[in-house]
Amino acid sequence: MNLPNKKKLLQNFLRCRNWEEKYSYIITLGNHLSPIPNNTDIPKYLVPGCQSRTWITVLVDNDGIIKLYGDSNSSIVKGIIAIVFIIYQGLTPKEIIQLKIRFIIKKLNLNENFTFARSEGLQSIVSTLLNQVKNLV
Repeated sequence: MNLPNKKKLLQNFLRCRNWEEKYSYIITLGNHLSPIPNNTDIPKYLVPGCQSRTWITVLVDNDGIIKLYGDSNSSIVKGIIAIVFIIYQGLTPKEIIQLKIRFIIKKLNLNENFTFARSEGLQSIVSTLLNQVKNLV
């Protein structure tokens, strides 16, 4: 996964002149997601409530480091997954559970510019990720 850190995400996002550029950036971010591991694009990892077919997989490597994987049949949703992963990357499971990402989402004005369905999808992605992390703790 070759994604920017939170600070760079915010800088790049706020540098976009309009929402057409921001959507283009979101789609670009989705292209940098690591491929999901084999056998994880199954119903167990399917995000409920998302209009697109979207999978989130949280795994732990041998060193106890959380690895986030996601995929969708929608380019914009893949970008939204990338934004969520950028927010959570490098954190411990406990930090992920405690982090309130509404502040960051609000700073990016995502909910104000997403359709209701897309905002609900964002919430479903976050909830699915948090549920998987909680199952690892």
